[in-house]
Amino acid sequence: MPIPARKTTLDMRPPGGPIGASGAARKRGNSSVDMDALKRQAAARALEEVRDGMKLGLGTGSTAKHFVELLGEKVQAGMKVVGVPTSEATKADAIRCGVPLTTLDEVDHLDLTIDGADEIDADLNLIKGGGGALLREKIVASASDRMIVIADDSKWVDALGRFPLPVEVIPFGLAATQAAMARAFAQAGVSGQMVIRKAKEGHAFVTDGGHWIVDAHLGRIGDPPRLAGLLSVIPGVVEHGLFIGLASRAVLAGAQGIRVVERR
Repeated sequence: MPIPARKTTLDMRPPGGPIGASGAARKRGNSSVDMDALKRQAAARALEEVRDGMKLGLGTGSTAKHFVELLGEKVQAGMKVVGVPTSEATKADAIRCGVPLTTLDEVDHLDLTIDGADEIDADLNLIKGGGGALLREKIVASASDRMIVIADDSKWVDALGRFPLPVEVIPFGLAATQAAMARAFAQAGVSGQMVIRKAKEGHAFVTDGGHWIVDAHLGRIGDPPRLAGLLSVIPGVVEHGLFIGLASRAVLAGAQGIRVVERR
């Protein structure tokens, strides 16, 4: 069973300033600009945990992209770190920002991974994979001493499942795999539609590992660890987007400031 998240701190630094939206943008009520500013604030707060000499896991997605950009500024100012990207997109961002890279074939563990999430519950269980990088994200997080998840506070939920659960699958035998997934859902007390994720061009979305993703629209997941275990033993399932017991801290940016939730 995951260890409950028991400690919450509140950083009352207000939104805005050098890492936030401008006052004019806030007055215009541009929600997309404001949300992007919150993501950058969470990324900036997590950057405070990075020290010289660290080996870092670099997450994937819009919030993690902010972290990579801010980390690049620190590197340009002299900070010495190396990163392992969790996707080809993050690799390209890191190269663009001047962040030195390595691989898990060259280092056997990482000091810290910073990544975003699609949903976060009170036990710091996560749904991830909206960006399609869940397999590499989980490999990198599992190889890290710590994982800090960064997000705007809309990602904090009472129960996981409002966001569709991504499941990375092998295309071969997909119908049989989906049937096994449906049985796993029933055993975990959930059900819902399974949809093969599509790329913009209309064909099946293909992950960096050459697999497909099935998005399961399940609604409330009452027992995430149980569902995670059931999905993990299905032969056609490569990985699923339930991250159980991996995050040690969540940094959540909202209108009232930054909230930090820790597992201990």
